Amino acid sequence: MLYKICIALLIVGGINWGLIGILNFDLVAFIFGAGSLLARIVYTIVGIAAICSIPALFSDNGKDM
Repeated sequence: MLYKICIALLIVGGINWGLIGILNFDLVAFIFGAGSLLARIVYTIVGIAAICSIPALFSDNGKDM
């Protein structure tokens, strides 16, 4: 379950970075306000999800988490 939550958060983060790269539009900052506490919390949660997903890179089937 944790792995699926992490993947969902990574998808949200990836979409946000894609929007930044293609359109120069930060969706998280747009929704929560640039530099706001809520935006920083969202960025932090996505970063933690990325760290929690690192072991999946080294597993054979991605189910070791």
